[in-house]
Amino acid sequence: MAISGRFVALLAVAIVPTVLLGTAWAGLAWAGVVLLAAVLDVLLAADLRHVRVERRMPRLARRDTTADGVLVLVNDGRRPVRGIVRDMWEPSAGHAPRRLEMRVPAGERRVARVRFAPFRRGRRTTVGVAVRAFGPLGLGARQRVLDAPGELVVTPPFRSRRHLPSRLARLRELDGETTLQLRGHGTEFDSLRDYVRGDDVRSIDWRATARRQDLVVRTWRPERDRRVIVVVDAGRAGAGRVDDEPRLDTFIESALLLGALAAAAGDRVDLAVLDDAVRGRVHGASRSDVVQRFGETLALAEPGLAATDWSAVPTLVDSITTARALVVLVSSLDSVGASGDLLAVLPRLARRHAVVVTSVVDPMVEQMASGSVEATPRPPGPRGGRVPSLPDRAERNVYRRAAAERTLLDADGVADVARRAGVEVVRAVPEQVPPLVADAYIRAKATGRL
Repeated sequence: MAISGRFVALLAVAIVPTVLLGTAWAGLAWAGVVLLAAVLDVLLAADLRHVRVERRMPRLARRDTTADGVLVLVNDGRRPVRGIVRDMWEPSAGHAPRRLEMRVPAGERRVARVRFAPFRRGRRTTVGVAVRAFGPLGLGARQRVLDAPGELVVTPPFRSRRHLPSRLARLRELDGETTLQLRGHGTEFDSLRDYVRGDDVRSIDWRATARRQDLVVRTWRPERDRRVIVVVDAGRAGAGRVDDEPRLDTFIESALLLGALAAAAGDRVDLAVLDDAVRGRVHGASRSDVVQRFGETLALAEPGLAATDWSAVPTLVDSITTARALVVLVSSLDSVGASGDLLAVLPRLARRHAVVVTSVVDPMVEQMASGSVEATPRPPGPRGGRVPSLPDRAERNVYRRAAAERTLLDADGVADVARRAGVEVVRAVPEQVPPLVADAYIRAKATGRL
Protein backbone atom coordinates (compact mmCIF):
# COMPACT_ATOMS: atom_id res chain seq x y z
CA MET A 1 0.00 0.00 0.00
CA ALA A 2 1.12 3.54 -0.74
CA ILE A 3 -0.38 6.95 0.00
CA SER A 4 -0.42 10.07 -2.11
CA GLY A 5 0.28 13.70 -1.38
CA ARG A 6 -3.47 14.32 -1.54
CA PHE A 7 -3.97 12.03 1.47
CA VAL A 8 -1.35 13.94 3.47
CA ALA A 9 -2.93 17.27 2.53
CA LEU A 10 -6.38 16.12 3.67
CA LEU A 11 -4.95 14.94 6.97
CA ALA A 12 -3.37 18.34 7.45
CA VAL A 13 -6.83 19.91 7.12
CA ALA A 14 -7.67 18.33 10.48
CA ILE A 15 -5.72 21.13 12.11
CA VAL A 16 -8.42 23.64 11.11
CA PRO A 17 -11.37 22.20 13.14
CA THR A 18 -9.02 21.44 16.00
CA VAL A 19 -7.96 25.08 16.25
CA LEU A 20 -11.41 26.58 15.59
CA LEU A 21 -13.34 24.36 17.96
CA GLY A 22 -10.61 24.10 20.56
CA THR A 23 -10.96 20.33 20.85
CA ALA A 24 -9.09 17.41 19.33
CA TRP A 25 -12.16 15.29 18.75
CA ALA A 26 -13.10 17.15 15.58
CA GLY A 27 -9.63 16.67 14.17
CA LEU A 28 -9.63 13.00 15.07
CA ALA A 29 -13.01 12.54 13.43
CA TRP A 30 -11.78 14.21 10.25
CA ALA A 31 -8.63 12.06 10.24
CA GLY A 32 -10.76 8.95 10.67
CA VAL A 33 -12.90 9.88 7.70
CA VAL A 34 -9.83 10.50 5.54
CA LEU A 35 -8.26 7.22 6.64
CA LEU A 36 -11.45 5.31 5.90
CA ALA A 37 -11.65 6.93 2.46
CA ALA A 38 -8.04 5.95 1.75
CA VAL A 39 -8.70 2.32 2.72
CA LEU A 40 -11.77 2.26 0.47
CA ASP A 41 -9.74 3.83 -2.32
CA VAL A 42 -7.12 1.09 -2.05
CA LEU A 43 -9.83 -1.59 -2.19
CA LEU A 44 -11.23 -0.03 -5.37
CA ALA A 45 -7.83 0.19 -7.05
CA ALA A 46 -6.88 -2.30 -9.78
CA ASP A 47 -5.57 -5.67 -8.70
CA LEU A 48 -1.97 -5.73 -9.88
CA ARG A 49 -1.87 -9.52 -9.90
CA HIS A 50 -3.76 -9.30 -13.18
CA VAL A 51 -1.34 -6.79 -14.71
CA ARG A 52 1.69 -7.83 -16.74
CA VAL A 53 4.54 -6.06 -18.52
CA GLU A 54 6.11 -6.76 -21.90
CA ARG A 55 9.37 -5.35 -23.27
CA ARG A 56 10.52 -4.60 -26.78
CA MET A 57 14.04 -3.27 -26.73
CA PRO A 58 17.41 -3.78 -28.42
CA ARG A 59 19.86 -6.22 -26.91
CA LEU A 60 22.91 -4.08 -27.72
CA ALA A 61 23.52 -0.35 -27.45
CA ARG A 62 26.71 1.59 -27.99
CA ARG A 63 28.00 3.76 -25.20
CA ASP A 64 27.38 7.52 -25.53
CA THR A 65 24.59 6.90 -28.05
CA THR A 66 20.84 6.47 -27.67
CA ALA A 67 18.61 3.46 -28.24
CA ASP A 68 14.82 3.34 -28.23
CA GLY A 69 12.62 0.73 -26.58
CA VAL A 70 8.96 0.05 -25.83
CA LEU A 71 7.28 -0.83 -22.54
CA VAL A 72 3.82 -2.43 -22.81
CA LEU A 73 1.47 -2.54 -19.81
CA VAL A 74 -1.28 -5.14 -20.20
CA ASN A 75 -4.33 -5.01 -17.90
CA ASP A 76 -6.08 -8.41 -17.75
CA GLY A 77 -8.21 -7.39 -14.76
CA ARG A 78 -11.72 -5.94 -14.44
CA ARG A 79 -10.72 -2.52 -13.11
CA PRO A 80 -8.78 0.20 -14.89
CA VAL A 81 -5.22 0.92 -13.89
CA ARG A 82 -4.51 4.53 -12.97
CA GLY A 83 -1.01 4.85 -11.74
CA ILE A 84 2.70 5.37 -12.03
CA VAL A 85 5.12 2.96 -13.67
CA ARG A 86 8.82 2.96 -12.82
CA ASP A 87 11.27 0.70 -14.64
CA MET A 88 14.02 -0.47 -12.27
CA TRP A 89 17.08 -0.04 -14.49
CA GLU A 90 20.54 0.72 -13.17
CA PRO A 91 21.30 4.47 -13.34
CA SER A 92 24.18 3.91 -15.79
CA ALA A 93 21.70 2.57 -18.34
CA GLY A 94 20.50 6.15 -18.87
CA HIS A 95 16.86 5.09 -18.92
CA ALA A 96 14.35 7.91 -19.51
CA PRO A 97 11.74 8.80 -18.50
CA ARG A 98 12.28 7.39 -15.04
CA ARG A 99 8.53 7.44 -14.22
CA LEU A 100 5.52 7.08 -16.47
CA GLU A 101 1.93 8.01 -15.70
CA MET A 102 -0.29 5.47 -17.42
CA ARG A 103 -4.01 4.77 -17.60
CA VAL A 104 -4.94 1.34 -18.86
CA PRO A 105 -8.64 0.42 -19.16
CA ALA A 106 -9.74 -3.09 -18.20
CA GLY A 107 -8.83 -5.69 -20.81
CA GLU A 108 -6.61 -3.35 -22.80
CA ARG A 109 -2.95 -2.49 -23.14
CA ARG A 110 -0.97 0.72 -23.42
CA VAL A 111 2.42 1.33 -24.96
CA ALA A 112 5.06 3.72 -23.62
CA ARG A 113 8.22 4.61 -25.50
CA VAL A 114 11.46 4.78 -23.54
CA ARG A 115 15.00 5.78 -24.44
CA PHE A 116 18.38 4.55 -23.27
CA ALA A 117 21.47 6.74 -23.20
CA PRO A 118 24.05 4.51 -21.46
CA PHE A 119 27.25 6.08 -20.26
CA ARG A 120 29.02 2.97 -18.92
CA ARG A 121 30.23 -0.04 -20.80
CA GLY A 122 29.05 -3.47 -19.69
CA ARG A 123 25.89 -5.42 -18.98
CA ARG A 124 23.02 -3.35 -17.57
CA THR A 125 20.08 -5.23 -16.05
CA THR A 126 16.68 -4.71 -14.50
CA VAL A 127 14.70 -7.17 -12.39
CA GLY A 128 11.25 -5.77 -13.01
CA VAL A 129 8.86 -2.85 -13.16
CA ALA A 130 7.31 -1.20 -10.10
CA VAL A 131 3.66 -0.29 -10.67
CA ARG A 132 1.64 1.88 -8.29
CA ALA A 133 -2.12 1.78 -9.05
CA PHE A 134 -4.30 4.43 -7.39
CA GLY A 135 -7.98 4.22 -6.64
CA PRO A 136 -10.63 6.59 -8.04
CA LEU A 137 -10.10 9.11 -5.20
CA GLY A 138 -6.31 9.23 -5.61
CA LEU A 139 -5.69 8.83 -1.85
CA GLY A 140 -4.15 5.38 -1.65
CA ALA A 141 -2.62 2.91 -4.05
CA ARG A 142 -1.62 -0.67 -4.43
CA GLN A 143 2.03 -1.24 -5.28
CA ARG A 144 3.74 -4.25 -6.74
CA VAL A 145 6.95 -5.13 -8.56
CA LEU A 146 6.07 -7.04 -11.70
CA ASP A 147 8.57 -9.57 -13.00
CA ALA A 148 9.96 -8.24 -16.26
CA PRO A 149 13.70 -8.96 -16.38
CA GLY A 150 15.64 -7.10 -19.01
CA GLU A 151 19.24 -6.88 -20.17
CA LEU A 152 21.10 -4.31 -22.22
CA VAL A 153 24.69 -4.93 -23.26
CA VAL A 154 26.45 -1.58 -23.66
CA THR A 155 29.24 -1.95 -26.20
CA PRO A 156 32.34 0.30 -26.42
CA PRO A 157 31.92 3.64 -28.22
CA PHE A 158 34.46 2.74 -30.96
CA ARG A 159 35.79 6.30 -31.28
CA SER A 160 38.69 5.03 -33.38
CA ARG A 161 36.24 4.30 -36.21
CA ARG A 162 37.18 7.69 -37.71
CA HIS A 163 40.60 6.23 -38.64
CA LEU A 164 39.08 3.33 -40.59
CA PRO A 165 38.43 5.05 -43.97
CA SER A 166 41.99 6.30 -44.35
CA ARG A 167 43.43 2.88 -43.50
CA LEU A 168 41.08 1.15 -45.91
CA ALA A 169 42.25 3.54 -48.62
CA ARG A 170 45.85 2.53 -47.93
CA LEU A 171 44.88 -1.13 -48.22
CA ARG A 172 43.25 -0.42 -51.58
CA GLU A 173 46.46 1.25 -52.70
CA LEU A 174 48.34 -1.92 -51.80
CA ASP A 175 45.77 -3.96 -53.67
CA GLY A 176 46.13 -1.83 -56.81
CA GLU A 177 42.49 -0.72 -56.74
CA THR A 178 43.39 2.97 -56.57
CA THR A 179 45.08 4.76 -59.47
CA LEU A 180 48.48 5.99 -58.32
CA GLN A 181 51.73 7.03 -59.91
CA LEU A 182 53.36 4.15 -58.02
CA ARG A 183 51.52 0.86 -58.21
CA GLY A 184 50.83 -0.99 -55.02
CA HIS A 185 52.67 -4.28 -54.53
CA GLY A 186 51.80 -7.36 -52.59
CA THR A 187 53.42 -10.75 -52.23
CA GLU A 188 50.58 -13.03 -53.35
CA PHE A 189 50.20 -13.84 -57.06
CA ASP A 190 47.03 -12.39 -58.56
CA SER A 191 46.96 -12.64 -62.38
CA LEU A 192 48.84 -12.14 -65.67
CA ARG A 193 48.46 -9.16 -67.98
CA ASP A 194 50.18 -7.61 -71.01
CA TYR A 195 53.34 -5.64 -70.46
CA VAL A 196 52.92 -1.84 -70.34
CA ARG A 197 55.74 0.64 -70.76
CA GLY A 198 57.04 1.47 -67.30
CA ASP A 199 56.37 -1.94 -65.71
CA ASP A 200 59.11 -3.47 -63.61
CA VAL A 201 61.04 -5.87 -65.83
CA ARG A 202 61.45 -8.18 -62.85
CA SER A 203 57.71 -8.85 -63.00
CA ILE A 204 57.92 -10.35 -66.52
CA ASP A 205 56.76 -13.97 -66.63
CA TRP A 206 59.11 -15.45 -69.25
CA ARG A 207 57.28 -18.75 -69.59
CA ALA A 208 53.96 -17.07 -70.31
CA THR A 209 55.77 -14.67 -72.64
CA ALA A 210 57.20 -17.61 -74.60
CA ARG A 211 53.80 -19.23 -74.92
CA ARG A 212 52.00 -16.08 -76.09
CA GLN A 213 54.90 -14.60 -78.05
CA ASP A 214 54.28 -11.30 -76.29
CA LEU A 215 55.53 -9.76 -73.09
CA VAL A 216 53.42 -10.76 -70.07
CA VAL A 217 53.89 -9.58 -66.47
CA ARG A 218 52.69 -10.96 -63.16
CA THR A 219 50.47 -8.87 -60.90
CA TRP A 220 50.51 -9.22 -57.15
CA ARG A 221 48.18 -8.41 -54.31
CA PRO A 222 48.46 -8.38 -50.51
CA GLU A 223 47.90 -11.75 -48.86
CA ARG A 224 44.33 -12.57 -47.97
CA ASP A 225 42.69 -15.13 -45.75
CA ARG A 226 45.52 -14.81 -43.23
CA ARG A 227 45.16 -15.08 -39.47
CA VAL A 228 45.17 -12.05 -37.17
CA ILE A 229 44.98 -12.84 -33.45
CA VAL A 230 44.31 -10.01 -31.01
CA VAL A 231 44.99 -10.63 -27.31
CA VAL A 232 43.59 -7.93 -25.00
CA ASP A 233 45.18 -7.59 -21.58
CA ALA A 234 42.42 -7.34 -18.95
CA GLY A 235 44.79 -7.72 -16.01
CA ARG A 236 46.37 -5.11 -13.79
CA ALA A 237 48.02 -3.34 -16.75
CA GLY A 238 44.56 -2.36 -17.98
CA ALA A 239 43.43 -1.06 -14.59
CA GLY A 240 45.77 1.94 -14.62
CA ARG A 241 44.12 5.24 -15.55
CA VAL A 242 45.50 7.48 -18.28
CA ASP A 243 43.68 10.67 -19.28
CA ASP A 244 40.89 9.90 -16.80
CA GLU A 245 39.99 6.52 -18.28
CA PRO A 246 41.37 2.99 -17.81
CA ARG A 247 44.04 1.75 -20.15
CA LEU A 248 41.67 -1.09 -20.98
CA ASP A 249 39.51 1.38 -22.93
CA THR A 250 42.51 2.14 -25.16
CA PHE A 251 43.13 -1.59 -25.57
CA ILE A 252 39.49 -2.08 -26.60
CA GLU A 253 39.60 0.74 -29.16
CA SER A 254 42.76 -0.74 -30.68
CA ALA A 255 41.20 -4.21 -30.92
CA LEU A 256 38.03 -2.88 -32.56
CA LEU A 257 39.88 -0.84 -35.19
CA LEU A 258 42.29 -3.65 -36.03
CA GLY A 259 39.47 -6.20 -36.20
CA ALA A 260 37.39 -4.07 -38.55
CA LEU A 261 40.41 -3.32 -40.76
CA ALA A 262 41.67 -6.90 -40.98
CA ALA A 263 38.20 -8.29 -41.71
CA ALA A 264 37.72 -5.70 -44.46
CA ALA A 265 41.05 -6.81 -45.97
CA GLY A 266 39.82 -10.41 -46.20
CA ASP A 267 41.76 -11.82 -43.25
CA ARG A 268 40.35 -13.99 -40.48
CA VAL A 269 40.35 -12.26 -37.12
CA ASP A 270 40.28 -13.87 -33.66
CA LEU A 271 40.03 -12.19 -30.29
CA ALA A 272 40.95 -13.30 -26.78
CA VAL A 273 40.47 -11.35 -23.54
CA LEU A 274 43.02 -12.51 -21.00
CA ASP A 275 43.95 -11.87 -17.40
CA ASP A 276 44.78 -14.85 -15.15
CA ALA A 277 42.40 -16.84 -17.39
CA VAL A 278 40.69 -16.43 -20.75
CA ARG A 279 37.64 -14.24 -20.08
CA GLY A 280 36.24 -14.04 -23.58
CA ARG A 281 36.89 -15.26 -27.12
CA VAL A 282 35.72 -14.50 -30.63
CA HIS A 283 36.65 -17.03 -33.30
CA GLY A 284 36.55 -16.44 -37.03
CA ALA A 285 34.73 -13.11 -37.15
CA SER A 286 33.63 -12.06 -40.63
CA ARG A 287 33.57 -8.63 -42.21
CA SER A 288 29.86 -8.15 -41.54
CA ASP A 289 29.81 -9.00 -37.85
CA VAL A 290 33.33 -8.39 -36.56
CA VAL A 291 32.52 -5.06 -34.88
CA GLN A 292 29.38 -6.42 -33.26
CA ARG A 293 30.98 -9.62 -31.99
CA PHE A 294 34.14 -7.88 -30.80
CA GLY A 295 32.08 -5.13 -29.15
CA GLU A 296 29.80 -7.59 -27.36
CA THR A 297 32.74 -9.56 -25.97
CA LEU A 298 34.82 -6.51 -25.04
CA ALA A 299 31.80 -4.83 -23.42
CA LEU A 300 31.98 -7.35 -20.59
CA ALA A 301 35.73 -6.98 -20.06
CA GLU A 302 36.66 -5.35 -16.76
CA PRO A 303 40.22 -4.63 -15.61
CA GLY A 304 41.24 -6.70 -12.63
CA LEU A 305 44.12 -6.65 -10.18
CA ALA A 306 45.34 -10.15 -11.01
CA ALA A 307 48.56 -10.56 -12.99
CA THR A 308 48.01 -11.58 -16.61
CA ASP A 309 49.03 -15.16 -17.38
CA TRP A 310 51.18 -14.48 -20.44
CA SER A 311 52.61 -17.99 -20.36
CA ALA A 312 49.24 -19.24 -21.66
CA VAL A 313 49.41 -17.11 -24.83
CA PRO A 314 51.54 -19.50 -26.98
CA THR A 315 49.17 -22.37 -26.20
CA LEU A 316 46.20 -20.12 -26.88
CA VAL A 317 47.60 -19.09 -30.27
CA ASP A 318 48.35 -22.71 -31.18
CA SER A 319 44.76 -23.66 -30.36
CA ILE A 320 43.58 -21.08 -32.92
CA THR A 321 46.03 -21.79 -35.75
CA THR A 322 49.27 -23.61 -36.39
CA ALA A 323 50.12 -21.47 -39.42
CA ARG A 324 51.99 -18.19 -39.31
CA ALA A 325 49.81 -15.34 -38.05
CA LEU A 326 49.98 -11.76 -36.90
CA VAL A 327 49.68 -11.79 -33.10
CA VAL A 328 48.87 -8.42 -31.56
CA LEU A 329 49.31 -8.23 -27.78
CA VAL A 330 47.34 -5.19 -26.67
CA SER A 331 48.94 -4.37 -23.34
CA SER A 332 51.48 -1.91 -21.97
CA LEU A 333 55.21 -2.14 -21.43
CA ASP A 334 56.02 -0.20 -18.27
CA SER A 335 58.97 -1.73 -16.44
CA VAL A 336 60.89 -4.99 -16.22
CA GLY A 337 59.10 -5.91 -13.01
CA ALA A 338 55.64 -5.27 -14.38
CA SER A 339 56.25 -6.68 -17.87
CA GLY A 340 58.69 -9.49 -17.12
CA ASP A 341 56.19 -12.29 -17.80
CA LEU A 342 55.25 -10.72 -21.13
CA LEU A 343 58.89 -10.33 -22.18
CA ALA A 344 59.54 -13.99 -21.36
CA VAL A 345 57.06 -15.31 -23.96
CA LEU A 346 57.92 -12.90 -26.78
CA PRO A 347 60.90 -14.87 -28.21
CA ARG A 348 58.80 -18.04 -28.38
CA LEU A 349 55.98 -16.24 -30.20
CA ALA A 350 58.30 -14.31 -32.53
CA ARG A 351 59.93 -17.52 -33.81
CA ARG A 352 56.68 -18.62 -35.48
CA HIS A 353 54.58 -15.50 -35.84
CA ALA A 354 54.75 -11.80 -36.57
CA VAL A 355 54.20 -10.14 -33.19
CA VAL A 356 53.13 -6.59 -32.33
CA VAL A 357 53.02 -5.29 -28.76
CA THR A 358 51.45 -2.00 -27.69
CA SER A 359 52.63 0.33 -24.96
CA VAL A 360 50.53 3.21 -23.65
CA VAL A 361 52.36 6.38 -22.65
CA ASP A 362 50.86 8.66 -20.04
CA PRO A 363 50.98 12.22 -21.44
CA MET A 364 51.08 13.61 -17.91
CA VAL A 365 54.34 11.75 -17.26
CA GLU A 366 55.82 13.25 -20.43
CA GLN A 367 54.78 16.72 -19.33
CA MET A 368 56.31 16.15 -15.92
CA ALA A 369 59.56 14.98 -17.48
CA SER A 370 59.68 18.09 -19.70
CA GLY A 371 59.03 20.37 -16.73
CA SER A 372 55.77 21.80 -18.08
CA VAL A 373 53.87 20.61 -14.97
CA GLU A 374 54.94 22.26 -11.75
CA ALA A 375 54.47 21.00 -8.25
CA THR A 376 51.61 22.33 -6.14
CA PRO A 377 52.41 25.14 -3.69
CA ARG A 378 53.80 24.09 -0.33
CA PRO A 379 51.17 24.08 2.46
CA PRO A 380 51.75 26.80 5.05
CA GLY A 381 52.94 26.08 8.54
CA PRO A 382 50.90 26.59 11.73
CA ARG A 383 51.43 30.37 11.57
CA GLY A 384 51.92 30.76 7.86
CA GLY A 385 55.62 29.96 8.10
CA ARG A 386 57.70 27.28 6.43
CA VAL A 387 57.35 23.58 7.27
CA PRO A 388 60.98 22.39 7.65
CA SER A 389 60.18 18.75 6.76
CA LEU A 390 58.82 19.63 3.29
CA PRO A 391 61.02 20.70 0.33
CA ASP A 392 60.22 23.90 -1.50
CA ARG A 393 58.55 23.99 -4.92
CA ALA A 394 61.77 23.99 -6.93
CA GLU A 395 63.08 20.92 -5.13
CA ARG A 396 59.81 19.09 -5.58
CA ASN A 397 59.82 19.91 -9.28
CA VAL A 398 63.26 18.33 -9.55
CA TYR A 399 62.07 15.18 -7.77
CA ARG A 400 58.98 15.06 -9.95
CA ARG A 401 60.96 15.39 -13.18
CA ALA A 402 63.45 12.77 -12.01
CA ALA A 403 60.66 10.29 -11.24
CA ALA A 404 59.03 10.92 -14.61
CA GLU A 405 62.35 10.49 -16.44
CA ARG A 406 62.94 7.24 -14.58
CA THR A 407 59.51 5.97 -15.62
CA LEU A 408 60.09 6.83 -19.28
CA LEU A 409 63.58 5.29 -19.26
CA ASP A 410 62.21 2.06 -17.78
CA ALA A 411 59.54 1.91 -20.50
CA ASP A 412 62.16 2.60 -23.19
CA GLY A 413 64.35 -0.18 -21.84
CA VAL A 414 61.52 -2.70 -21.84
CA ALA A 415 60.56 -1.69 -25.39
CA ASP A 416 64.17 -2.20 -26.54
CA VAL A 417 64.20 -5.70 -25.02
CA ALA A 418 60.99 -6.52 -26.90
CA ARG A 419 62.41 -5.22 -30.19
CA ARG A 420 65.54 -7.32 -29.77
CA ALA A 421 63.25 -10.35 -29.46
CA GLY A 422 61.95 -9.62 -32.98
CA VAL A 423 58.75 -7.87 -31.92
CA GLU A 424 57.37 -4.61 -33.27
CA VAL A 425 56.49 -2.20 -30.46
CA VAL A 426 53.78 0.44 -30.87
CA ARG A 427 54.31 3.05 -28.18
CA ALA A 428 52.23 6.23 -28.02
CA VAL A 429 49.69 8.22 -26.03
CA PRO A 430 46.20 6.66 -25.78
CA GLU A 431 44.50 8.42 -28.70
CA GLN A 432 47.37 7.50 -31.07
CA VAL A 433 47.69 3.83 -30.18
CA PRO A 434 44.71 2.47 -32.25
CA PRO A 435 45.74 4.08 -35.58
CA LEU A 436 49.38 3.10 -35.04
CA VAL A 437 48.34 -0.51 -34.46
CA ALA A 438 46.41 -0.37 -37.73
CA ASP A 439 49.51 1.04 -39.45
CA ALA A 440 51.57 -1.86 -38.09
CA TYR A 441 49.08 -4.30 -39.62
CA ILE A 442 49.27 -2.54 -42.99
CA ARG A 443 53.08 -2.67 -42.90
CA ALA A 444 52.93 -6.40 -42.19
CA LYS A 445 50.66 -6.82 -45.23
CA ALA A 446 52.89 -4.69 -47.44
CA THR A 447 56.12 -6.45 -46.51
CA GLY A 448 54.68 -9.95 -46.65
CA ARG A 449 55.33 -10.79 -43.00
CA LEU A 450 51.92 -12.49 -42.70
